[in-house]
Amino acid sequence: MNVLQDRLEAISLEKLLPQIAAPGTAVSAQARLRMASYLSGMEKSLGGLAPMLFHWLDICNELDPRAPRKAVVICCADHGVAAEGVSAYPQETTLEMVRNYTIRQGAAANAFAACAGARLLVDDMGIAADTSDVPDLFQTRIANGTKNMAEGPAMTREQAENSIKVGLLIADSLVAQGFDWFLPGEMGIANTTASAAIAAVACHKSPEEVTGRGTNISDERLKKKVGVVRRALQVNQPDPEDAIDILAKVGGFEFGCIAGIILGAALHHKLVILDGANCGAAALIAWKLAPASTAYTMASHLGSEKSHRYMLETLGLQPFLHLDLRLGEAIGSSIASNILESLLASWHVLLQGSSEEMGHYALFQLLHEHGFGDVDITAFPQVEVDKDALVDHCEMREEEVHLTDKTFDFYLNTMPTPDKEAMAACKARIDNLTKPVDSLGCLEQIATELSGCTGVERPELAMSRTALLYFTEKEDLPPALERMMAAQAAYAGMKFAIAHLDCAKGATAAFDFGREESERYATMNELIALAADEVGDEPRGTMDSALREALLFEDGTLRYAADGFLAHVPERYQPAVSALLGAMIAAAHNGAMVLLDSEAVQIVARYAMKIAPELCAYLLPVQPQLVDLGALLPGLTAGCGLQILRASLFMLNHMKTFEEARVSVASDGPGAKRQHR
Repeated sequence: MNVLQDRLEAISLEKLLPQIAAPGTAVSAQARLRMASYLSGMEKSLGGLAPMLFHWLDICNELDPRAPRKAVVICCADHGVAAEGVSAYPQETTLEMVRNYTIRQGAAANAFAACAGARLLVDDMGIAADTSDVPDLFQTRIANGTKNMAEGPAMTREQAENSIKVGLLIADSLVAQGFDWFLPGEMGIANTTASAAIAAVACHKSPEEVTGRGTNISDERLKKKVGVVRRALQVNQPDPEDAIDILAKVGGFEFGCIAGIILGAALHHKLVILDGANCGAAALIAWKLAPASTAYTMASHLGSEKSHRYMLETLGLQPFLHLDLRLGEAIGSSIASNILESLLASWHVLLQGSSEEMGHYALFQLLHEHGFGDVDITAFPQVEVDKDALVDHCEMREEEVHLTDKTFDFYLNTMPTPDKEAMAACKARIDNLTKPVDSLGCLEQIATELSGCTGVERPELAMSRTALLYFTEKEDLPPALERMMAAQAAYAGMKFAIAHLDCAKGATAAFDFGREESERYATMNELIALAADEVGDEPRGTMDSALREALLFEDGTLRYAADGFLAHVPERYQPAVSALLGAMIAAAHNGAMVLLDSEAVQIVARYAMKIAPELCAYLLPVQPQLVDLGALLPGLTAGCGLQILRASLFMLNHMKTFEEARVSVASDGPGAKRQHR
């Protein structure tokens, strides 16, 4: 600690903080011009993804940066306010989880860091226990936990400043090791009580408005927690204009450390992808110390904690993932990092030029040479990687198609139903993974549904067994669009097929075409992403609007009965709608999960589920349910959905149970009934 103390004393916040300034915008201005020239008016269809891309280009000051190196940093500390009984878990859980991170490697942080291809670093900022025997743990302890903030200040002003300085040192170390994106997280029983208090002060809200359930506590304990936050604010009277005072009186050592990491990232022009409410509390501290530091952060998701929304609004940050998460181990930020990296990969491909067609295998090589993606191209059989074609182009049959009621009856009467036994076993395991019950929200639901589709308690999904099927009436796509879609698929390891519709052949032939192509791909793949092109030169989003107006009431409910809705589809969209309908039915019939790319595809899916209710278990809508980006370019939303699904399976297959990791279970709330050790 003496060496650390010397290093902390050498840091002057008064000298460093004025050096933080927002990045310039010259690179993004150049990038916007390049993108407009490549996509020829379609650049707006990137929605919220484009600003995130430009944000990073400005921060790193490069037009074509390498694939980012990522570091997940879990800052651990105990809180004296835990003595007030505000958590569903005992305080020793902090140490147990630290051992889980470093020894048993079965926590959410381990799983999601692996999913993001990030290095995991764990830091002891103030655990109230002996950690000398814990391997691979950074020892930067300020004290053995904070004091009880309901009775007085959580820490001294000097301790608050030192916790921030530790974060600055960590940022310096990460930069020296070549990391570009920092994904902070935290572990500390009762820390959402502290973050609620920080939010109340910094966002000018009442304890009731910002205090959430944390570890999924009961109503009775939540009422107590609100009272504790109110008492802490009354006892300490933190100065809303003094970040150090807020941190010292109602904060935690891990919040100071994360604030320091943010400030350090700003000094070195690196990106911090924020996770949930506790990261938000740290970002508020950093923002009050250096307002420009927010320009080096990006919000990932909107968590379930009540305070999180107010924090992001105060910081002026917009989350784009809606996964109902309530766990702060860099989960949402890990998923967000993969989504942003996939767009960065597509941008790199666009910059190489779009006039010459590139084979899929060569596209893999191009991305890997620049460090993008984690797909081993040598693992793909030659039959799956066509070196001569960018994509698989599918054409409709020349002969006339005659479908009878027997064809429909066959599919509808033999549609598989989810394996309830596998789903129950999967859900029971998820409940007992080392996390608060239901804290991973939509990820838990997706993994359980995939278990039902596959009939396996712990399904695994090889990215080489996924495919993007894109329906279009065009003979040729704009080269830049085709290359960008192919790059998205290649980054994820998906196959990419363009199914060319001949509208002159009619809706029945289109249905059969969609059915045949989807069946062909579903027999080889466990997941099919479905997307559809606009008709002619219509702007992106036109089909979404047209089908919404034609097939839905103003409140969003379905306007027509299932057996007659096709007659109300505008004639120019009937081939695409019919093909999508056939593709959904055939994919689900073969047990493949279906990712729905756009609003138009989702509307078709809603009618398909009325025709065959069994389809519901196999269809996964993405936007705006899980992702809110306003992305209209085909394949982008499906790509985001694939990253979310992939993350859910990393959760299921890489995390360990309380029994396996030797971690205490919940003693309050729903977890007390469903978690066992």
